[in-house]
Amino acid sequence: MAERRGGERGDRGSFGRGFGRGGPRGGRRRAPRRDEEEKWVPVTKLGRLVKEGKIRSLEQIYLHSLPIKEHQIVDQLVGPSLKDEVMKIMPVQKQTRAGQRTRFKAFVVVGDGNGHVGLGVKCSKEVATAIRGAIILAKLTVIPVRRGYWGNKIGKPHTVPCKVTGKCGSVTVRMVPAPRGTGIVAARVPKKVLQFAGIEDVFTSSRGSTKTLGNFVKATFDCLLKTYGFLTPDFWRETRFTKSPFQEFWDVLGKPTGKVLLTDALERERADV
Repeated sequence: MAERRGGERGDRGSFGRGFGRGGPRGGRRRAPRRDEEEKWVPVTKLGRLVKEGKIRSLEQIYLHSLPIKEHQIVDQLVGPSLKDEVMKIMPVQKQTRAGQRTRFKAFVVVGDGNGHVGLGVKCSKEVATAIRGAIILAKLTVIPVRRGYWGNKIGKPHTVPCKVTGKCGSVTVRMVPAPRGTGIVAARVPKKVLQFAGIEDVFTSSRGSTKTLGNFVKATFDCLLKTYGFLTPDFWRETRFTKSPFQEFWDVLGKPTGKVLLTDALERERADV
């Protein structure tokens, strides 16, 4: 009886198929076609305005504090000048009943070298998937970086506008304006972030456990984020409030999208039948 039962259940005694899900893991997934990836159908109001050409720069988005929820918006507005670099890929483990589950954590920095920089962190089972996800997250978190002068306002802004400090974990990064021609006086990690941000000259100092690269790069990013947090005399002029893009282009957003038109046509066909 036991032999027959064992034979029926795949020679595994009375345990059947064991614990967990049955069948192949993950199932079969169809790889997306290249034309599907290239074709972008916006799903947010902001995405529709960007694709229609009503919003032509990231500054218009930052002015009204609109959240960016599609990475294609940044691709379309910044274009090919946006570069990315993988800062680190580190394995992370989780203890389970069956042993350790290893995944890979990727840190990616993106920037155009002209006052825009973003940082993305993604964890995944595969290295390529982690890098791809980190690039998308970095594009979604692109921030404006304010630049200023060390002395006389001659030429283009080249350094940070004032002393700024950023912190993450035990790591603290401080940036001090530097005269033109100094270059970026920083370690390898913050130097790459500052180059992507478009800062040419700066003094930096750091303290804490800077060998923890994740916290080091996050502290640098936090430092650049604070450059627009200081209300200097340049910004003392009276603010002239303008309409939000959602209010200004309400007629464009009021038009039904392609999906709505398709459903309307189907409903008419059903009504005719």
